[in-house]
Amino acid sequence: MVLLDKPLGWSSRQAVNSVVRIFTRAGEKRIKAGHGGTLDPLATGMLPILIGEATRYAELGLSAEKSYRVTFDLSYQTDTLDLEGEVTARFEQVIGRETLEDALAAFRGDLDQVPPAYSAIRIDGRRAHEMARKGETVAMKSRRITILALNLVAFEFPLVTLEVRCSKGTYIRSLARDIGERLGLGGCVTELRRLSTGGWPEAMMVNIDELKTRQDQCLLPLAVWLRNLTPVQLSDDEPKRFLQGQRIQLKNSSAGEAELEVAVFEAATLLGTGQLKSGMRHMVLHPVRILPSAQALYL
Repeated sequence: MVLLDKPLGWSSRQAVNSVVRIFTRAGEKRIKAGHGGTLDPLATGMLPILIGEATRYAELGLSAEKSYRVTFDLSYQTDTLDLEGEVTARFEQVIGRETLEDALAAFRGDLDQVPPAYSAIRIDGRRAHEMARKGETVAMKSRRITILALNLVAFEFPLVTLEVRCSKGTYIRSLARDIGERLGLGGCVTELRRLSTGGWPEAMMVNIDELKTRQDQCLLPLAVWLRNLTPVQLSDDEPKRFLQGQRIQLKNSSAGEAELEVAVFEAATLLGTGQLKSGMRHMVLHPVRILPSAQALYL
């Protein structure tokens, strides 16, 4: 796994393809890779890229909370809600900091948010942005999101800079649009940077040049990506049984303990992930995802 600092102008797919080229050795089969949460081309910052069997756990990035720094312009709006689009409206009104801060208070906590029409959301199997670019009407459904933190970093009208910590599914372009609309103004995003995914610190990001020159040092083990799962250690014949898909009673547990998603190890070797569920006398480990690399070692 790599925590790439995605460059400005790159799509998430371009970033993944670049990492694939860096880690694929000459003459060998192209490696498999995927990202843990899309970033728009005009956004920079943390893009987790999972490599090989780690791609099985990309959803941990998709479902994780995220942090952003965003700058948007209140004096106009575009059809894409950012600098890529065509201007749809301009606004002459000027507001002060107190008015802005009063408006921001309404955007903390649980909200219903309508995603941008220019987004990768699928509608009847088609990408919304593809429909929008063809001039088709795109009816976007609202979704429930949570703004966990919303801090005003800088304000010099018409530019607003915020730091946002939010739940999965949050569109920062929609947030800027909605803040602007509450003020009777625009809200065109001019800069957007993802600071964190799932709590990973910004300092852990590596840029593409660092990755080219010291790829081995930049590659994080899958066990690190699964750090929020409870670890379970197996021994004796248990690793082999787990890797064969068998359920395992954990004799050092008692039935009725909390059910958990767990990362399964034999010593330092990651075997896969499972679900702990209550049995008659003990908790029972149910295999969920088994790693082929572990099967090659034990079976």
